[in-house]
Amino acid sequence: MQQLEVKLGKRAYPILAGPGLLGSAQLLARHAGAAKLLVVTDDVVGPLWLSRLEQGLIGRPFEACVLPGGEEQKTLGNVAIIIDALVAARLNRDGMVLALGGGVIGDVAGFAAASYQRGIPIVQLPTTLLAMVDSSVGGKTGVNHPGGKNLIGAFHQPSAVIADTDTLSTLPDRQLRAGLTEIVKAALVADAPFFSWLEANVAKLLARESAAVEEAIRRACAIKAAIVVEDEREQGRRALLNLGHTFGHAIEAGSGYGHVLHGEAVAAGLVLAAELSARTGRIADAVVTRVRNVLAAAGLPVDPPRLGRARMLELMAMDKKVKGGEIRLVLLDGIGKAVVTADYPRKALEALLDERTGT
Repeated sequence: MQQLEVKLGKRAYPILAGPGLLGSAQLLARHAGAAKLLVVTDDVVGPLWLSRLEQGLIGRPFEACVLPGGEEQKTLGNVAIIIDALVAARLNRDGMVLALGGGVIGDVAGFAAASYQRGIPIVQLPTTLLAMVDSSVGGKTGVNHPGGKNLIGAFHQPSAVIADTDTLSTLPDRQLRAGLTEIVKAALVADAPFFSWLEANVAKLLARESAAVEEAIRRACAIKAAIVVEDEREQGRRALLNLGHTFGHAIEAGSGYGHVLHGEAVAAGLVLAAELSARTGRIADAVVTRVRNVLAAAGLPVDPPRLGRARMLELMAMDKKVKGGEIRLVLLDGIGKAVVTADYPRKALEALLDERTGT
């Protein structure tokens, strides 16, 4: 089992990753020992893994709230359904939510837990690679709005993140590839040697070789945990973790939530961010090629859909990094060196979007 800690003082919590964790009664008693539990899952993950979690809870009673699966379910309406379930189960502040699923379940369950009685504990039990390395860690919760991705939400740190890597055995290949995007992003932001490791080990990750997968999870989570500790509320350095996301969120919203997976949209966004970095003299074209190649090797899209420059800019203007009407972007000064900046020629961005997404 891999183990890290997000060191946030009294709110510190562990990230545990490895096989067989959902069925570990000792582990769940230690980190999810509340007297009353609500398990939030979806109609895809629940039939596959809820029984394994029940084994780990060894007869402890719990209520289950099962939502439909998919990004399009990341709504205030489903947060309300979870809150109704919390009320029906009569959970108080000594109760706990267990979020069993991918990033959508983690985000909506986390927002419900943050809102209910002004905050009750939650343990994240991610079942997708993307959720294991990104969305379950750091306390960001929330839902989408037709006007933009993740516009409604709250920071609410979990009590623990328990990632049972056995759950990846039932993860569709497309979802696995989407999760690799966030691993590549983490390396691009802060760890050049890790990026080189990914270039050499993409095939092993796609083949789900356990040692490679657990190593990638550990290294990606270590990068995110360190940045979250430094900047929990995204007032500074944590915004670097949005590399590729300003473009990617626009692609998701413009395409219709659920039509393009988050990781697929961000993959195209990483390439756009690298291309703009090269056009503005921050990196060499060879770096762009490396970014494109590692994503393509992972079977991810490296070209954005043809949404058009005007639509992309409209959606990018809703990004949470926008200040004073300026679209701040995360760009690259090299592999492992990212920066948040509005210091780029607007015409360079417009020309890039014209060429890559249509006029």
